[in-house]
Amino acid sequence: MDGDKVEIDGGIMEGGGQILRVSTALSCLLGLPLRVRRIRAGRSQPGLRPQHLSGLEIIRDLCEGKLEGGEIGSTEITFTPGKIKGGTHIADTKTAGSVCLLMQVAMPCVLFAASPSELHLKGGTNAEMAPQIDYTVMVFKPIVEKFNFTFNCDIKRRGYYPQGGGEVVVQMSPVKELSPINLTERGTVTKIYGRAFVAGALPIKLAKDMSAAAVRCIRKEIRDLYINIQPVREPDDQAFGTGSGIIVVAETSTGCLLAGSSLGKRGKNSDKVGIEAAEILLRNLKHGGTVDDSMQDQLIIFMALAKGVSRVKSGPITLHTQTAIHFAEQLTKAKFTVTKSEEEDPSKDTYIIECQGMGMINPNL
Repeated sequence: MDGDKVEIDGGIMEGGGQILRVSTALSCLLGLPLRVRRIRAGRSQPGLRPQHLSGLEIIRDLCEGKLEGGEIGSTEITFTPGKIKGGTHIADTKTAGSVCLLMQVAMPCVLFAASPSELHLKGGTNAEMAPQIDYTVMVFKPIVEKFNFTFNCDIKRRGYYPQGGGEVVVQMSPVKELSPINLTERGTVTKIYGRAFVAGALPIKLAKDMSAAAVRCIRKEIRDLYINIQPVREPDDQAFGTGSGIIVVAETSTGCLLAGSSLGKRGKNSDKVGIEAAEILLRNLKHGGTVDDSMQDQLIIFMALAKGVSRVKSGPITLHTQTAIHFAEQLTKAKFTVTKSEEEDPSKDTYIIECQGMGMINPNL
């Protein structure tokens, strides 16, 4: 601690932008001044990239805070939060930086704002190294809303690597507090569906090939379920640039949603894209958890803020999740425990993530 600033080492554990997202969101919520050093220290291009900087700027604007060291390539920032206010806020990565990651950093904050918020997030909607917007809408949204809030996500325009140009508008009203979640029963898979998309200069045949390859791959493991993966061509006025990809979602009898997704890129065979998404989904279904590996770490900050005990059954704990838990515990009074799930047959690699939440109360409501 330095004159009452919380010190964060941005180079430990997963060592990426996620440390910044979790720690600045919590700093903003708890009114804790923060210094983050060694930002993305182990990455090939250390320091802030445009997407991380946009995330910091939207948090700063949300709470009229003070940000020092906020430039591209900077490996150290200090952040002094103010009071979270609602209203309309714009964040633009001006690149294919992920709008879904911007949403991750801003969402916990606007839940505890004084009034409803509208976030205009610009950048990549279907970008590498981040959830695709389809995942956010089809999987993240229904699961995170179990904490007892709702939000609206309107995809105005899709944007792809390298130029971005996408825009989503997120609307949400503040809450008094978050309820804990209990996601411990996986149930059986009842349906599998998804979408394979192309945009820009690419022919619809690629989407059909991705879809067919994914279905063939899933069929080898799961024979008796109807699998509905729609091939779509994004309308030209709703997509900027050229891109392709696929998301496949499995829904279970207890309402769990697990997914696999993949993006096309130049020189990558479209069958391979479809198979990759299918294999990720099958791997997520194999471990017996109630959430997939991408969802795991995104739940941690909400579990930490909720009032009461949350329990989530998951597959092997990812490094992202371990990192989110580490910083959530460092900054809040939340307590996490991770235990191997006992009732499973030993072949399953299943864990229970339990959290005694800090019970954040919205002071404005």
